[in-house]
Amino acid sequence: MAPKPEGPDTIVLIHGLWMTPLSWEKWIARFDARGYTVIAPSWPGFDEAPGALRSHPESVKDTTVEEILDHYEGVIRALDKPPILMGHSFGGAFVQLLVDRGLGAAGVGVASATVRGIRDLPLSTVRSTLGVLANPLNARGKGVPITPKQFHYAFTNDLSEAESQPFYDRYAAPAASKVLFAGALANVAPSTPFKVDFAGADRAPLLFIGATDDHVVPGKVVKKIAAKYEKGGRDAEYREFSGRTHNIVGQEGWEEVADFALDWAEQHARPVAAVPA
Repeated sequence: MAPKPEGPDTIVLIHGLWMTPLSWEKWIARFDARGYTVIAPSWPGFDEAPGALRSHPESVKDTTVEEILDHYEGVIRALDKPPILMGHSFGGAFVQLLVDRGLGAAGVGVASATVRGIRDLPLSTVRSTLGVLANPLNARGKGVPITPKQFHYAFTNDLSEAESQPFYDRYAAPAASKVLFAGALANVAPSTPFKVDFAGADRAPLLFIGATDDHVVPGKVVKKIAAKYEKGGRDAEYREFSGRTHNIVGQEGWEEVADFALDWAEQHARPVAAVPA
């Protein structure tokens, strides 16, 4: 199925924490085969291979939420037509923030991180992020590596440690600690960048995809994000996939998730002519 003439013809993919755009490689090929122009820019500072970033994690220590958002906004505004926005994990939170700026024809958050106003903090989330948040000094800015064992718990908990290792070797990158601390403090920091208007009018519709076995952002948390928008009168929907982990964009069966996300976006995207400049 090709893009509709009145709809978006470009998809912008936003990666999450501990990842690079390489995490989207399977989705890029699949969406390209459906006739879309697919763009997957890296966060500022993350434009190297994951292995290279792991060898010098200090290169991402200064990356901030504000810098990331401005970077993606520049990419989006340079396009001829408003795109479909899709983000994984923190990328899902960035999709919410970009849509809140009036950008995009439709937004999809896959295992989306939370924004201000969502207070659920499961123990599995705490355990997944403790390697960064346990040291308050990291808040000043540091590239914090994730170990294979930590990656296995956070991303690939459906696999054995041996089966998880190839995913770690190919995709794992250090965390930009300023981003994670900003997300963790969103509900207590008055000037947090993670603030949206859940009732904002004239914004692109949002789809939130949750995973039942996700340790980083459990499906029940993602469901609460969608419910917050729905309560505010925004066009939002939730879909949960059973047996999926935080590696939902790459684990076996990723095709079903990718197809659902794009099918939904095609059906719900605003006509590009209706998106404000």
